Amino acid sequence: MTGPTRDSSSRAKRPATVSAAGQMRLVAVVIAVTMLVWLGLQWMGGRMGWPAKYAFLADLAAMGALIWSLLVTWRIWRRRNAPSQGQG
Repeated sequence: MTGPTRDSSSRAKRPATVSAAGQMRLVAVVIAVTMLVWLGLQWMGGRMGWPAKYAFLADLAAMGALIWSLLVTWRIWRRRNAPSQGQG
């Protein structure tokens, strides 16, 4: 007797799923680290009396990271929904 066989379609879908999961993990880490660093910089800037331009710089950097996270998440969502578009 032979063991259970896997059809080729499940093997073809697996790398895309693993890739999407890895990208989602990366997005989650970027969001979490961005928020922690941003909060830390805001707190330190207030404590040490840094000029407002540094607070705005930290805000812009955080917004850039969050926009990147949003775009990557949107791309993953589009890829995941792409195969189901023609099956109405």
